[in-house]
Amino acid sequence: MTMARKISVGLGLMGFPFSSAAAYWRWVDFCEDAGIDSIWQTDRIIGMEPHLEALATMAALAGRTRRLKFGMNVLSLGQRDPVLVAKQCATIDFLSSGRLLPAFGVGADRSPEWVAMGLDPKTRGAKTDEALEIIRRLWTQDKVNFDGKHYRLIDATISPKPIQAELPMWIGGSSPAAIRRTARFGTGWQGGAETPAAAGKVVAAIKAALAEAERTIDEDHYGAGFPFRIGRAQDVPSLAGTIKMYRDYLGIDPMDYFAIGDADAVIRRIGDYVDAGVSKFVMRPVADGDADIMAQTELLVREVLPEVARRWPKP
Repeated sequence: MTMARKISVGLGLMGFPFSSAAAYWRWVDFCEDAGIDSIWQTDRIIGMEPHLEALATMAALAGRTRRLKFGMNVLSLGQRDPVLVAKQCATIDFLSSGRLLPAFGVGADRSPEWVAMGLDPKTRGAKTDEALEIIRRLWTQDKVNFDGKHYRLIDATISPKPIQAELPMWIGGSSPAAIRRTARFGTGWQGGAETPAAAGKVVAAIKAALAEAERTIDEDHYGAGFPFRIGRAQDVPSLAGTIKMYRDYLGIDPMDYFAIGDADAVIRRIGDYVDAGVSKFVMRPVADGDADIMAQTELLVREVLPEVARRWPKP
């Protein structure tokens, strides 16, 4: 079954770790030319740490690149208007000739956006479910009518529609509600900070929920992301704080999640996820500064991607 799946490796950014826009575009251009599958931007609106707005970034990437796919990992729908999101995604997919990979979730209940924007995090699940229904219908139907608790539409239409006949709808989250949401709406699942063992349990739970819903998701449409560094941990002064954040904030052992060491350590971590049923990867370089991020990306392209292609050839 593993050989029938298409294993793909993309790169993701939590914040904006570059010194300038020019440095970011040099990195994007390298990814475009070097065979990276996709680029993913974490969603964050409020905060002192630099973050690019996810949908604006997707639009910029659509204009800058010709081959790369790109997505949001993941967009918090409870903080946005679903009609505008549907229109933005359709426009980006249209202008990029079908390279958008939209991914949606509810957003963490401790995110600063809720308080700063006067939003109730307790409604985020119900609002996200309604938003997913609205977005899916606007992408494929004309004159959408919807009468929900949080949103109401009368004969709503967007045009142009997405280029992709069935624009992917990746769903994030690992809670029971997220699993049900994925089984109801998703064409794929995109993990967050799950270890391989945890990701495997989520994949199994989604497949069970899909059977109950009488739906299917392609075997290779289960994704995960993890931080990696090819080299020594002590070469990154900020890594200790990052590891502590994962341990304290997320309650996971970072050593079961991060891949730090030589290229074989990264490949083994990918293999752990593949064995758990994951096929799509959003890998985040652990690095400080423009040159270090580029060096880690180059090492991934040179030492990891060829071995991934050899071990898991695409059908």
